[in-house]
Amino acid sequence: MNVELSLPRDVVLPSGRTVTAEGGGDIPVLWLSDDAVSGAAGLWKRLREEHAGSGLWPLLLEPLRPDDEGEYRPWATGELYPEDMSSPQAHDPATLLEAWWDKYGEEEWPGLAPGRKPEWHPDEVAAEFAEGFATRRPYIRLGLVAAGRGADALTAVGWSGPANYDNDTAKYSAVVRGWERRFGARVVAVGFDTLHLSVAAPPISAEEALLVAAEHFAFCPDLVWQGPGTLAAYAESLVGAVHWEFWWD
Repeated sequence: MNVELSLPRDVVLPSGRTVTAEGGGDIPVLWLSDDAVSGAAGLWKRLREEHAGSGLWPLLLEPLRPDDEGEYRPWATGELYPEDMSSPQAHDPATLLEAWWDKYGEEEWPGLAPGRKPEWHPDEVAAEFAEGFATRRPYIRLGLVAAGRGADALTAVGWSGPANYDNDTAKYSAVVRGWERRFGARVVAVGFDTLHLSVAAPPISAEEALLVAAEHFAFCPDLVWQGPGTLAAYAESLVGAVHWEFWWD
């Protein structure tokens, strides 16, 4: 999947440059600020509020190592592979999650968790999370990707964070699309192999959280394997949580 990046003239941005994908020709797939952006969260919010129809999705971008300002991998180095990805629309999230669960889980697939109506607007929750995220990480840079929704931005930019499990990011985009619909999730920040979502309608009971935890485990087994060790223990952390973080080893 390769979508051409086109910056509209009415978007006022800090100093930055376009980035082409490694081995992907001369078509830019990402606009990246040159330096850490003071007030990155405010700019993220303004881009979403004032330029939501621009066809661009803003991302707070983390590097592989925060102390390595020079390379800022994978974003500044162009270690991005959109041409290797399929399309998110080509995949059914329920089918993907069940297949991954069958591969990594030990019990019968419990099925998808039911969605909930958000009590707050998902974009407001995302803006609040972006502010806290950027405050804790003053080295954060801003990125813009040609995508109308955060889930699709992961594929459009050619991010390969889960490559040790599956190198077609469109599958992960398809699952995140489902979470956007069912839980008011929004893609706010992305690292080399990390993904941060805001969540406007998190599970509010242990039963709901356990079903969501099963989806998370199928999506990213390291959360449990390198975390609390059991699905039940991980599920406890999801009750009322308005931020979901994933990482792939």
